[in-house]
Amino acid sequence: MPLHKTGINAAGNGGTQHSLPTSAMYQLDIVLKKGNNLAIRDRGGTSDPYVKFKIAGKEVFRSKIIHKNLNPVWDERVCLIVDNLQEPLYFKVFDYDFGLQDDFMGSAYLYLDSLELQRPLDVRLDLQDPHCPDQDLGSLELAVTLFPRSTEDRETMLLRRSWKGCSKVKKQERLPQDSLTSCCQQQQQNLRLSDMHRKSQLWRGIVSIRLIEGRNLIPMDQNGLSDPYVKFKLGPQKYKSKTIPKTLNPQWREQFDLHLYDEEGGILEITVWDKDIGRRDDFIGHCQLDLSKLSREKTHKLELELEEDKGTLVLLVTLTATVVVSISDLSVNLLDDPDERQQIIKRYSPLRSFLNLKDVGIVQVKILRAEGLMAADVTGKSDPFCIAELCNDRLQTHTVYKTLNPEWNKVFTFNVKDIHSVLEISVYDEDRDRSTDFLGKVAVPLLNVRCNSEQKAYVLRNKELTGPTKGVIFLEADVIFNAVKASLRTFVPPEQKYIEEESKFSKQMLQQNFNRVKRCVLFLINVGSYINSCFQWESPRRSLCAFLIFVVVVWNFEIYMVPLSLLLLLTWNYFLLASGKESHEGTMEDLLEDVDEEYDKDDKDSEKKGFLDKFYAVQDVIITVQNALDEVACFGERVKNTFNWSVPFLSWLAIMVLCTGATLIYFIPLRYIVLVWGINKFTKKLRDPYIIENNELLDFLSRVPSDVQLIQYKELKPETSLSPSKKRRNNPG
Repeated sequence: MPLHKTGINAAGNGGTQHSLPTSAMYQLDIVLKKGNNLAIRDRGGTSDPYVKFKIAGKEVFRSKIIHKNLNPVWDERVCLIVDNLQEPLYFKVFDYDFGLQDDFMGSAYLYLDSLELQRPLDVRLDLQDPHCPDQDLGSLELAVTLFPRSTEDRETMLLRRSWKGCSKVKKQERLPQDSLTSCCQQQQQNLRLSDMHRKSQLWRGIVSIRLIEGRNLIPMDQNGLSDPYVKFKLGPQKYKSKTIPKTLNPQWREQFDLHLYDEEGGILEITVWDKDIGRRDDFIGHCQLDLSKLSREKTHKLELELEEDKGTLVLLVTLTATVVVSISDLSVNLLDDPDERQQIIKRYSPLRSFLNLKDVGIVQVKILRAEGLMAADVTGKSDPFCIAELCNDRLQTHTVYKTLNPEWNKVFTFNVKDIHSVLEISVYDEDRDRSTDFLGKVAVPLLNVRCNSEQKAYVLRNKELTGPTKGVIFLEADVIFNAVKASLRTFVPPEQKYIEEESKFSKQMLQQNFNRVKRCVLFLINVGSYINSCFQWESPRRSLCAFLIFVVVVWNFEIYMVPLSLLLLLTWNYFLLASGKESHEGTMEDLLEDVDEEYDKDDKDSEKKGFLDKFYAVQDVIITVQNALDEVACFGERVKNTFNWSVPFLSWLAIMVLCTGATLIYFIPLRYIVLVWGINKFTKKLRDPYIIENNELLDFLSRVPSDVQLIQYKELKPETSLSPSKKRRNNPG
């Protein structure tokens, strides 16, 4: 029988049940032994089960996957720290399906307030499906022991913060004792499992993977070829490579990084698929890589054979030590300590510009509080928490329950690998056993962060960052970086995010991208018309000046004049901006007008299922056209924004590069430069067979924000009506 509040003694563990204080601190030791007669979820009559442990809706443990077994043996031990025995421990069993959504296999509850202290207990939990309660889904066997935590541990983890905050509330607002006790209990509840969540988010290293090529893959299409791509999975992290069409020996040459949460390394799962338009992709093969067998700080060339001789993958894998990523409270602030700050500034000083080029800098963000959030629950409140993301680095705060004005007071520290990265802060509402509700989001480019770490109020935006939503979040950000390293990293490929939403068709997005391309084309047409008007002598004075300039430039032309002319254009636009005669506001406001209220509606319509297969191919073509228009528009806008000082750092960098280029071309004959360039291009493959080709100019332009990104990163001015604290000051009665 499953263990529940009244059935613990019936399981053969008799004795007098004592009532335990539900608000004390406890240690729960669990041994997940095995599963019996679990449900079949795969076509072969088996399953690949694993178990999730949850408390208060938050995942606190996940077991390893036992492949192709309905009676798995885990024998895994886990120690949990709990401070509220009223919250049951929730077990959920899933069947692992790589690349697909995992299948639910059953769930069960373990009620902690029914356990006896310091008494080992063997438990059998019958799994159930809430939608089909009569279905037999098997059982789990556990061994659980509940221990009391010492008073010192409790004071360290709760009292030092909670009672200090309660005393402050009592002093300021003179609350009665009952209200003070309720306040403290609420703060203790808000801190539940925060330390545990903190440990689960911090990684212990990075695995850098370079996917080189595939060899002798099996054909999956009628033409005897395949369109292969590769999926990687390490714990919850996933990465999907690009698709190489019509080949059995694809050349990917892609590089990406994954985080190591397991000190021993973990298992990297790799699957190869054949891309099919209009129907489900075909599975080619599968292999695994045990990272614990690889030595650290060394690059390993691996040739991994797919199962059943379905081909070979060639990888370069490097395991490195952890970078600077941490979570702390306001009382533990790295950059506020003068000695620590000086050491970090010295670490990124110009004298150390050529040491560890990937370590560009460090950014620290304080997530203080939010005000006036959207009510996501039927009670008119929300259970908000924050997620901070910097490219592939992702950290999360604890949840503050039943409030629209939460205070987190957390300090997140990230290592900066690219100064052009964008720090994204998202606010969600926690829902037990359901997906979280989105409350708002802000995006802050690191180059927009000032070094004085001042507190700022940011108006929350919608998911697409195209318009404001309800609420304001208060942040403090501080960034320290090496400008030389940041400049050098600008000319290498940017890090790709391995957790991104798939592209979906949107009529509004298609129209918006078309309008962006139209503006770029119209600009070129206007330039051509202006030049043609000089040929037609529509304005004799202008045509005469153009003729004289043409004769002088052609007669005295040297190749160094090309970067010099671009340098003059940058300088001219800089003085226009400095004098206030030109700004970016007009362009961004025109683009904002193209984004109407039907944007979200179109996205929701695109998520609906049930489309006929014959429309899949048409949808893929439309998505391709939509993305192509976006790329063309982004390219034109980024070239324009480079010269109109949208990002001063990049414009100054362009000035330095153009000056250097003009100087080299002026003193060195062109034939020698072309010769060096050709030798470099011809010998690059010989010097490094596994080099990843890149274009420095395109890599530079990829760091320049497009017009849409400028709108997304633009700070909105908070309205006074959004701040409840200001309302209270203005209305004391």
